[in-house]
Amino acid sequence: MLIVAITGMPGAGKSTVAEALEAHGLKRIVMGDVIRQETKRRGLAPDEKNTGRVMLELREKYGPGAVAEVCLKSLESVRDRAVVIDGIRSLAEVDVFRRAGRVLLVGVVASRDRRYALLTARGRSDVPSSRAGFDERDARELSIGVGNSIALSDEVLVNENVDAEHLGNTAVDLVNRWLDMLGE
Repeated sequence: MLIVAITGMPGAGKSTVAEALEAHGLKRIVMGDVIRQETKRRGLAPDEKNTGRVMLELREKYGPGAVAEVCLKSLESVRDRAVVIDGIRSLAEVDVFRRAGRVLLVGVVASRDRRYALLTARGRSDVPSSRAGFDERDARELSIGVGNSIALSDEVLVNENVDAEHLGNTAVDLVNRWLDMLGE
């Protein structure tokens, strides 16, 4: 099985890429859903502060691959030729997914201004309430290794001066090329 793992800073376009691949027929697993569900299970509002704290606590208590371990259980019943994992934050998570198949890592990048604009426009409960909150979130993500996963991506997609459709189509073309190369 090919596991297309999507990484990037908050607001870079990871979900846009993953949604395009899902629309193209790939099963999608969203790592952030694990954090949001755990936050709600604890009786906390799934806002930027609570989800950030829960994410750090899970990784501190169970290790840097903790969220991936939960997601890995979702892959046990999948028999598809490829799946997409939305939201890789560290190389430890990539290592967890390598136990289930061939992992190819896609980094999605965008400027800080573009990412802030995209985050505030999407309206999720964990959207930063201010630029300072955005900067805090970036620092938290970098502290757990997202910069390393972006730097070591197999390929990088740039989400600057393009629309969501173009970004999604570029991702679909990339994954089709990978599947062809691998004979999947």
